Amino acid sequence: MTDDDERFLRRAIELAAKARAGGNPPFGSLLVGPDGTVLAEAGNTSLTDDDITAHPELKMARWAARELDQDTAARTTMYTSCQPCGMCAGAIERSGLGRVVFALSSEQLNALKPAGSGFPRVPAEGPALWEEARVPVEGYYQ
Repeated sequence: MTDDDERFLRRAIELAAKARAGGNPPFGSLLVGPDGTVLAEAGNTSLTDDDITAHPELKMARWAARELDQDTAARTTMYTSCQPCGMCAGAIERSGLGRVVFALSSEQLNALKPAGSGFPRVPAEGPALWEEARVPVEGYYQ
């Protein structure tokens, strides 16, 4: 962890505090380019936007996918106040970002929450209908 990493993580934590002060969950993220320039930053706005996907990590991944070429995206670093959730981690992978540095781990975050405050698991069933489901996908990834 470099001094710059710590400085950018502190900014992510500031963004998290700002999100909380604005009535949202306390999470913040920023995206730093290869030259150390802050390219974009955001706080969580899932409550004020009435949008369960308005996580700052997802916002940064979407911004990068829209605004950066693949080579530049691969040389960026996302700094975030907490380890990205599964939804955000998937978006980060698809956006092609080069690195993620986070402050709190998911385990540390969960230890700060009251017991029973998490989201309930949704049962999932599958795979099913292989012969039918493969038709629209087959050949797409070639």
